Amino acid sequence: MTIEEALATPSLAADASRTRKVLLVAPRFHGLSFWNMTETCEVFGARTPAPPTGLITVAAMLPAHWQCRLVDRNTEELIDADLEWADLVMTGGMMPQRLDTLAVIEVVQAHGRPVVVGGPDVTSSPEAYEGADFRVLGEAEGIIDEFIAAWNSGDRRGTFEAEKFKADVTKTPIPRYDLLKRDQYMYYGVQFARGCPFTCEFCDIIELYGRVPRVKNAEQLLAELDRLYELGYRGHLDFVDDNFIGNKKAVKAFLPHLISWQKEHGYPFGFSTEASVNLSDDAAMLALMREANFFTIFVGIESPDTDTLILMQKKQNTRRSLADSIHKIYRAGMSVNAGFIVGFDSEKASVADAMIELIEAAAIPVAMVGLLFALPNTQLTRRLKAEGRLLPQEFLYQFAELGQGDQCAMGLNFHTARSRRDILADLKQILQRVYSVDAYYDRARTMLGMLDRPRQDRSRAPEFFQRTLGISGRDLRLIGRLFWRIWRRQPEAFGRFCRLFFDTLKRNPENLVGVFMSASFYLHLGPLARHVVSVLEKRIAAIPEDGDGLEVFGNTPVPSRPEPEKPFAMAS
Repeated sequence: MTIEEALATPSLAADASRTRKVLLVAPRFHGLSFWNMTETCEVFGARTPAPPTGLITVAAMLPAHWQCRLVDRNTEELIDADLEWADLVMTGGMMPQRLDTLAVIEVVQAHGRPVVVGGPDVTSSPEAYEGADFRVLGEAEGIIDEFIAAWNSGDRRGTFEAEKFKADVTKTPIPRYDLLKRDQYMYYGVQFARGCPFTCEFCDIIELYGRVPRVKNAEQLLAELDRLYELGYRGHLDFVDDNFIGNKKAVKAFLPHLISWQKEHGYPFGFSTEASVNLSDDAAMLALMREANFFTIFVGIESPDTDTLILMQKKQNTRRSLADSIHKIYRAGMSVNAGFIVGFDSEKASVADAMIELIEAAAIPVAMVGLLFALPNTQLTRRLKAEGRLLPQEFLYQFAELGQGDQCAMGLNFHTARSRRDILADLKQILQRVYSVDAYYDRARTMLGMLDRPRQDRSRAPEFFQRTLGISGRDLRLIGRLFWRIWRRQPEAFGRFCRLFFDTLKRNPENLVGVFMSASFYLHLGPLARHVVSVLEKRIAAIPEDGDGLEVFGNTPVPSRPEPEKPFAMAS
């Protein structure tokens, strides 16, 4: 039954007009993670990096007379009073949030409230959430009306699945930014596009959102910026797109509008996003992003080995010098954070040295290096399952007690082609070398030497320090806090930080923001690297000398290796 049909039925129409109290609960990310940036958040006076943009977007799709509240369990506790207020609870997120999502479902139902779970993890693994009252699978725009109509008609259980890749994002409403507490987050997010044109074997984005990127129109996105500006938000704003340049034609049509908006408002926002490395091939795109004030790009490099890149179907990273490509982005005024993966079938024994050399040659301070993880419903998972190599989910639960919350140390959920012990040792070697104090700050110095940040016209900015120094009064206070934190928490890095700061102040003060970002990231990444190394050492020690090559903790049984299925044909 649609909303229109429900409204045509008198009793249901009356029910539909009733005010509902909806509690949106963002689940906690499990364990210590590359992404939770705990120490960095403390510098910024925040509790977690970014808000749950998906949940507050769903909130905007609900009937206007429904009341909404948000509890983000990464920043605050869910208490009895929250649940007593609510008629309905909505939750859900990504795989690293699964354990907490399931715990939230249990607590909510114990309080006699129905719970709706949505998001990418339930979409990919609906069987893991059978205990929820409602499951909403796929993109909310394509199915939320059906859920609302079912709720208003009295249904209290059901599964609703959207048609894949059909959601019209030009009709996506402005997220409910008013539900957020500004002091809880380092930065906010907006979304321009969904989907990616590439076919990387390990990636689930094309499975969730398709290979034809769908984009919002310029007026729609600028309305979101207007809303944020009206709410008083200033500073870092992340385009959460999985590949911002997936639809280059649309992006190039949009960026001039973004540039005009920035100029009219005195450049209140600095943007970050994720993009494929072929961004470096497009000088016009780089120039537009520079003028719009993009300052940081996350790039998936994955591997220094061409054969491995081809086998993972990431050919856009081949036929190029990856280091030179990164340097082009630096010269356009944007720093680069990059992702690397260890554990592919075609890796050579020399992968650790080659990956370290690439990270150093490209001068990438923030390198997310982790283990390959076969995500649900990806080409990789289907191939491994067909080959009889996929391990059961229960095998990974034993690692939860080690306190690691992402693929940095929690990957390899399959029988590896190369020695498992060697793969873990390679990752350990990479992290120990690239996250030593000297190695990290050397890369930061080299990167900042190439980074050519533009001088923006901030004559219309409301604050004196923004007009004169390009930073806000709040940022000046954060700088003092950063000096204090490094001196107290990382005394071994304080000298390197001070030299980098004063050298940049003398040679290129426009790059000072890059100094602060690099140093604040290292407050988190230095300890994280040491933690991951300790987890890797425990995993290596848990591999029996005479076993099947899998870790064994306590009485956990070693999963048997299933027989292969019929030969697997990789998708093109």
